[in-house]
Amino acid sequence: MSWAALESIDFRAASARAQGWAEVFRLPFGKRVWKGATGDHQGSGTGSSLDFQDHRSYIPGDDPRHINWQAYARSGNYTMKLYREEVRPLVDLVIDASPSMFLGDAKSLRTVELLYFLVHAVLKSGASGRFYLASPGGSTPLRTEALTGHAWMEPLKSLPGGPASTPPRLEAIPFRAQSMRIVLSDLLFHGDGDPMLRQLASQRGFGSIFAPFSREEAEPAWSGNYEFIDAEDGTRHQRRVQLELLQKYRTAYRRHFEGWKQQGRRYDVSVVRVPAEGDFAQALRMEAVTAGSVELG
Repeated sequence: MSWAALESIDFRAASARAQGWAEVFRLPFGKRVWKGATGDHQGSGTGSSLDFQDHRSYIPGDDPRHINWQAYARSGNYTMKLYREEVRPLVDLVIDASPSMFLGDAKSLRTVELLYFLVHAVLKSGASGRFYLASPGGSTPLRTEALTGHAWMEPLKSLPGGPASTPPRLEAIPFRAQSMRIVLSDLLFHGDGDPMLRQLASQRGFGSIFAPFSREEAEPAWSGNYEFIDAEDGTRHQRRVQLELLQKYRTAYRRHFEGWKQQGRRYDVSVVRVPAEGDFAQALRMEAVTAGSVELG
């Protein structure tokens, strides 16, 4: 597999654009009540933020700073002001390192743009983010500095490959309980997607899959004799493409993603497709905003 399309992309420019998009779109943290370390999002407990929640009777040992002195002046009883706890949501982001993710200039660029957008959206939110690369042959953690410093391509290229029929290996990824799990993958493998979706929903997590795709893979205009090269293992196949075969391919391609979306709904995992062609913001609005995988900032 040639990585020429990926190597020709200006990562710094793509990252700069993604920072702008992270001002327009954000991850949907408001859909869940969070538990975790101190941060900027509403939690399920009580804390010391400025967001007033409720009153309760004073218990010895309570922080006297939260006594409602106005209520004491009226009633002579000590009551406590309760405030909404502020927490940091947990986000575990997995990037599919399969070569098909970087097949062609348009899809390679859109994959890189999505990667940087998701990273910047996590960082801008103040969430506790962890990042991973995964392929059918294995997975590896990525330091935040490797992403913001544009040093993630070598780890991606060095991951072991695997059978094209199997999904990226997520079994060894230490997803945190109740985290938001995001997978960036084109889903172009034959294996059953149920194990991946089950992992994204395990331990009360909730997930989204962002699937970049190009027009040439979704609606090819093949006709005549072709030599097809498998994007994952480089094997070559000679085929003569006639209208009947082309229609079978298009039908199978459409049903493949319909199946993923249907399976995703069973696990409350949104599967959104992002076209490689056209404006990035418009591409996100096509499915990601409608499905609630991202929100307008």
